[in-house]
Amino acid sequence: MHLKNKSMLENKKEFKLISKKNSRSLLPNTLTIFGVCLGLSSIKFALDTNYAMAIIAIGFAAILDTLDGRVARLIKGASKVGKELDSLTDVISFGVAPGFIMYFWALNEIGNLGWMLVLIYAVCCALRLARFNLTVIEENEPWKINFFEGVPSPAAAGLVLLPLILNLSGLIQFENYAVLSSIAILLTSILMVSKIPTYSLKRIVIPRNLAIFLLLGIGVYVSLLIFYTFETLFLSGLVYIILIPISYFHYNKKNKEVKINTEEEEEVEDIL
Repeated sequence: MHLKNKSMLENKKEFKLISKKNSRSLLPNTLTIFGVCLGLSSIKFALDTNYAMAIIAIGFAAILDTLDGRVARLIKGASKVGKELDSLTDVISFGVAPGFIMYFWALNEIGNLGWMLVLIYAVCCALRLARFNLTVIEENEPWKINFFEGVPSPAAAGLVLLPLILNLSGLIQFENYAVLSSIAILLTSILMVSKIPTYSLKRIVIPRNLAIFLLLGIGVYVSLLIFYTFETLFLSGLVYIILIPISYFHYNKKNKEVKINTEEEEEVEDIL
């Protein structure tokens, strides 16, 4: 009897919901799942014509998209499942959801053309994420980790929603938002699949002596979001648009400098 109880206790100890090896990936993957729920919920809000909440849901999904990767790296919980799950979440939250929101709000006014633009955007988002998953940075080019190839999907979602954000902000009013939305979604689709280098805001490293100013800036920005939500989001979108050509010239300048340094090193080796 004693041996039987001991055997049962040992079996209980062996029973685990998740192995120690994969336990670290549970938290970042949970954040990713929350992102999926927020993306799908934004579509529900749009169906109920609650566009303000739809945009807020996409915004929180973007925050979680930033956090899950950082948390995974911090606790060393990165996994292949997490990487694939993150890409699928991005397609839903930043590819499908924004397209539906814009279609329900304005693009349905132009009929089949509006739906075609939604399809183009979703396909471009999927292609962009597939290319991102296959991107490999060479060991001798670590600086490229600070740049994306094309506009990343969370930023693209913000650019697509910019006409709706502008309308909700009340800063400027247009008579025909369908045309403006069509231009925004088409240009954003092109930017996603393009090879234009854009800043990877996820990889920014702030020196310790500037950390206090970063926290102050975050505090001010959050305060503006609370009291002037859509005005702040619209101006943030404009700032990002301005950063696209800046990142393009910065990337090319950095690339030329690296090539010149490499050529000089090769010449020195040849001489020796």
